[in-house]
Amino acid sequence: MTNTNTRRERKLFGTDGIRGLANSGMMSPEIAFRLGMAVTYRIRREHTRVPRIVVGKDTRLSGYLFESALASGICAMGGKVLLSGPLPTPAIAHLTASMRADAGFVISASHNPFQDNGIKIFGADGFKLPDELELELEALIESELLDYGRPTELEIGRAERLDDAPGRYISAVKNSFPSRLSLEGLKVVVDAANGAAYRTAPLVFSELGAEVIAIGNTPNGRNINDGCGALHPEYAAEKILEHGADIGIALDGDADRVIVIDERGNTVDGDAIMALCAKKMIRERRLKKRTLVATVMSNLGLEHAMLREGGKLLRCDVGDRYVVETMRKRGLNLGGEQSGHLIFLDHATTGDGLVGALQVMSVMVEEERPISELAGEALDRVPQILVNRSLPERRPLEEMARTRRAIKSAEERLGDEGRVLVRWSGTETKLRVMIEGPSKALIEELAHEIADEAERELGELIPLAL
Repeated sequence: MTNTNTRRERKLFGTDGIRGLANSGMMSPEIAFRLGMAVTYRIRREHTRVPRIVVGKDTRLSGYLFESALASGICAMGGKVLLSGPLPTPAIAHLTASMRADAGFVISASHNPFQDNGIKIFGADGFKLPDELELELEALIESELLDYGRPTELEIGRAERLDDAPGRYISAVKNSFPSRLSLEGLKVVVDAANGAAYRTAPLVFSELGAEVIAIGNTPNGRNINDGCGALHPEYAAEKILEHGADIGIALDGDADRVIVIDERGNTVDGDAIMALCAKKMIRERRLKKRTLVATVMSNLGLEHAMLREGGKLLRCDVGDRYVVETMRKRGLNLGGEQSGHLIFLDHATTGDGLVGALQVMSVMVEEERPISELAGEALDRVPQILVNRSLPERRPLEEMARTRRAIKSAEERLGDEGRVLVRWSGTETKLRVMIEGPSKALIEELAHEIADEAERELGELIPLAL
């Protein structure tokens, strides 16, 4: 099936905030300045008090640039800025809600390379903003409303540092781990991707009793996600085998997702983690409505695993924000993505790699079994392939007739034995082709046929430069 997303098109915001090449195009300090103004303006319009806004970032070189621009925009509209410094995305969500702030900004491009950056926004409740509010902010940025009647004299805002921000977050994450348990006796490799969790991640596990081998914890502004972290679990796998560790935790640049590596060096993705945790929660009667939320990208094996346990899987659009949105609408408490975004709403308002890792480790400790055994029993996967093809431009699939014919042909060949999902990346000019079916050879052939056809079609649609 094709992805028939009917959400209104946004100019600045993608599936996870604004993202792009730092200091270029949409990801400019001028946009960041006006975004800071727009959010503060909207809060001032609703409340008489001085807006209080948390601003955090990851370890990218350009973080200083956008931190200053956002803070200036907030102050220019009379807001108070609370600067946390480098901290995970979920830490900013937690601080925003726990400190009763009005909003929270995260400056991060997540798993992207260092030259990119992005901005995500949390509301006062610690949840990401809905599409409708992002559209309203875009309109404000483009309007003249921000250019008249700005505060002056004593009404201009100010900024201050939150020196205790890391400790606040570490305490909150540790509280998600059952108080009756300890990580004593476990050896854990923690790969922080030279990103936002480079300080907090090792401390969380060591303070709970684990012996920690920390890697990817020496950021220099340029090495975030570079050959390490959730995108490169082989680095943690190598260290696990070298040190004889029990488990590896590989985070991405802003630590809102996690890939687990077992004691043999094999990766355990989000689908397996969700199956493992959902089964335990069903047995303990903690999974609300016996329902797990995952995206259309999750493996059919996850659906089958839930059915066998007497539960069900509810699918939604790709993006952890849409997982959370569905969970909140349906009154559910567990969801996530195959990529490692795991949302335990009993403990966090957004994906949190550290919270997710601790839930997995609590199962290990309680059952006294290695993660390889637990993950191996979690689900039986249906063969799946994901082909990402970088293309010269992004066009709606509805306008790509030849590509749609290739999709239909693949669906007809698979029949009831598989499924086809084709969509554009929310942050890059990449076409993602995901196919599940009875054999690896067949789905590989079909996926590349669709991607090749899209490349040929777009290549012919784009006029040659004179």
